[in-house]
Amino acid sequence: MKSLLSLLFLATVFFLSCTEGDPVDITETLEIPDTYSFDNVSYSGQLSRLAQLNELKSYMVTAQEGDVLDANRLKAMYANEAGADFSRTYEKDIRSKTFEIVRADFDTYLEALAQNSASTTPASQGVAGISSSADGQKSYVFNENGIEYIQIIEKGLMGACFYYQGTSVYLGSDRMDVDNEAVEPGEGTAMEHHWDESFGYFGVPTDFPSNTDGVAFWGDYCNDRNALLGTNAKIMDGYLTGRAAISAKDLTTRDAQIEIIRENWELVSASTAIHYLNSALENTDDVTRKFHALSEAVAFGWSLQFNEASRLSRQEVSTWLTGFAGSSEITDMNFYPTTDAQITEARRVLAEAYGLEDIAAEL
Repeated sequence: MKSLLSLLFLATVFFLSCTEGDPVDITETLEIPDTYSFDNVSYSGQLSRLAQLNELKSYMVTAQEGDVLDANRLKAMYANEAGADFSRTYEKDIRSKTFEIVRADFDTYLEALAQNSASTTPASQGVAGISSSADGQKSYVFNENGIEYIQIIEKGLMGACFYYQGTSVYLGSDRMDVDNEAVEPGEGTAMEHHWDESFGYFGVPTDFPSNTDGVAFWGDYCNDRNALLGTNAKIMDGYLTGRAAISAKDLTTRDAQIEIIRENWELVSASTAIHYLNSALENTDDVTRKFHALSEAVAFGWSLQFNEASRLSRQEVSTWLTGFAGSSEITDMNFYPTTDAQITEARRVLAEAYGLEDIAAEL
């Protein structure tokens, strides 16, 4: 009986090692295209949201030239409701896909931006308004504490919507542990479609990174950091390999690519936060450029919490923000007391967390 059981065990092991799902056998025969040119691909909803944020950004920046923004229109653009006055009709919206806990916070930020844009007094400590750089080349709208809501809103939505959906939702178990057999014409299987939707939030053309024309939002910042980090090919290869693996029913390889995509997308966010901390240090005597850079750093660092595989916990992100911005709550932050030492420490914390100590000053 023992001999029979041993033989049955060995036979089972041999059978399982030769099944279609074995990662070694499958990856040897994966057909991975050079571009995102798979059959039955659709991520039009994601492209719609990227376009909406671009229109929202275009409207917000008119305040830098002195235009007074309409709070109701800003919120309507966020939710794609009546009054948004978009250049075309969109069937999707950004608000419903934003991380639920912070959806209402963005309404508050949009209202605050509109109020700040109505100020007729130049920005200064305790006073909201427009502030120009020392060379007169740049103008930004700040609140009374030096926070630039345009950056908080744009980059914050990149994090709480695009980054969150791209890494935690569509690459999460709820969207990956689904049917991978029935093919919907134009969309593929449910699993393939969810993978494609994650790719859509990355904001790059199908032939990225050989082609960087038209990169948007995260794709743009990924390309900015690529020279030092090589993130372009790492993330794109992850998407290409993962999609091919799904079609080949190789879920082990798919899961490995999920880790690669999440890790490197997170690295883009963290390294970009460091980049703007460096910019703040370089412009320590130009308060306008310094506060603009700090607002960008806050938004990219704050976004780290929306990747469920993030190296930093939400509490650690909160502590990091408080260390140089005075609070983890955007509406309570104040850049006027922020010192160069605090900015340098904030850079050190992120650099150590992401293994970027050797290049932190170069980012």
